[in-house]
Amino acid sequence: MAMVLTEEEGMLKDAAKGFLSESAPIAQLRKLRDEENADGFDRATWAAMAEMGWTSVLVPEEHGGVAMGHVAAGVIAEQMGRTLTASPYLSTAVMGATALSRFGSDAQKSEWLPRIAVGDAITAVAVDEGRKHAPHHVTVKAEREGNGFKLNGRKGFVAEGHVADMLIVSARTAGGEAEADGITLFLVPREAAGVDVARTDSIDCRNFASVTLDNVEVTADAVLGEVDAGHGALEAVLNSGRAGLAAEMSGSAQQCLETTVDYLKERKQFGQIIGTFQGLQHRAAHLYSEVELGKSIVLKALQTLDAAPEHAAMIVAAAKAKMGRVAQLSAQEAIQMHGGIGMTDEYDIGFFIKRVRVSEALFGDANYHADAFARLRKF
Repeated sequence: MAMVLTEEEGMLKDAAKGFLSESAPIAQLRKLRDEENADGFDRATWAAMAEMGWTSVLVPEEHGGVAMGHVAAGVIAEQMGRTLTASPYLSTAVMGATALSRFGSDAQKSEWLPRIAVGDAITAVAVDEGRKHAPHHVTVKAEREGNGFKLNGRKGFVAEGHVADMLIVSARTAGGEAEADGITLFLVPREAAGVDVARTDSIDCRNFASVTLDNVEVTADAVLGEVDAGHGALEAVLNSGRAGLAAEMSGSAQQCLETTVDYLKERKQFGQIIGTFQGLQHRAAHLYSEVELGKSIVLKALQTLDAAPEHAAMIVAAAKAKMGRVAQLSAQEAIQMHGGIGMTDEYDIGFFIKRVRVSEALFGDANYHADAFARLRKF
């Protein structure tokens, strides 16, 4: 498979870049932060994204989508990373659409996928319970009651949880707390009785929440996939999100590099343009090579998710680990080469290091995925 975008994907990239630079620049994120926006994203911008079909890229055509695939979804995410766009795109258009299209029942697909396609529904994946990503460690319990289940427990660090219409919750229906077997996924409406969602602040101005489930009753129709066998589905959903995050971080890393190179061409020190200093040239050249390597592995991960999703775990782990480190390097070098002004709020470059540090940790940091890669390679 050629490691290049198709003509259609290239056109999508150009359209996304143009729209986001005009309608969702970093200035919008700054405004959302300063105004302490209750949603954490601009609803009008989200509606415009839906009108352009971005929310339907992973929704099958029979449910109102365009089914362009993960590469297309990654192209959009990459451009969002350039402008640090605040939106529920990853949790809904990528992870929610993947969960429902691949593992939902016919009734679940008919109810939710058309709404996701038109931007009418927001979803969130509630998986982690501790300070570190550990999808196998599930203490939220789902006990059988009547023809359904009763859920109890707490989830943290739920991206877009406070604005979600529906939560995809991992719960334990069998086995021990750290076992992969015995996990079941449930579709839980955020407004269901017993669901308490509290927004939590994040340094990158994105939206996270803690979710408490207190005797939440759901019917058997709320099960996503199979009872006790939700681990495979959960990993598939997470891998779609991990690849999307890697693409977003790739966009952020590219923007950091470009912004820094432009600054090096303008800033003078000791009467000279600092871009003529060999030491800074070497650092910029090294960063460029790392960003290009990261772009390649991210594209390969997205292509594999489209061509052979059942074999994508290893390349997705490699992409998330590599791009997490590259994005942090790019943001750190940008701060360093901007000098002291880089960390002032006046300059946008400081926003990037906050965003990539959170994105690197979300759904597994570089160490987590390096370990996952090694295990899959049977090291």
